[in-house]
Amino acid sequence: MASTARTGYWLFKEEPTHYNYAKLEQEGRTRWDGINNALARRYLSEVRAGDRVLFYHTGNEKAVVGEMTVAALVTHEQGTVPELVPVRRWTHPVTLARIKNDPALREWELVRLPRLSVVPVTIEQWQRLEQLSAEQE
Repeated sequence: MASTARTGYWLFKEEPTHYNYAKLEQEGRTRWDGINNALARRYLSEVRAGDRVLFYHTGNEKAVVGEMTVAALVTHEQGTVPELVPVRRWTHPVTLARIKNDPALREWELVRLPRLSVVPVTIEQWQRLEQLSAEQE
């Protein structure tokens, strides 16, 4: 029987003065908890082991800076949360300004719901972001 496994694609946001991609690389893994927004928590509950996740720095940076993967789901006082490991830092961060100006990305929830800390990503959006990261701004 064929496998029905699917890979999910997500973007998780964090204030880099609180926790950043360099810290994740240093530690090797982290639990993604502390999400309070109801929609963000619902999205977080849909995350599965093996899913790919973009790390977005908020604050002054406002950019996708790297990729993570969900290594496992772990029990936490908030419920089940993903445990993430770094995959790679992106060659060139993709800024929110670039995302807003790109016709393929401007309707994305990242733009439409800017306070949301967990955002689904389509494969097409993911691929477009990778293309933008490969190019210098």
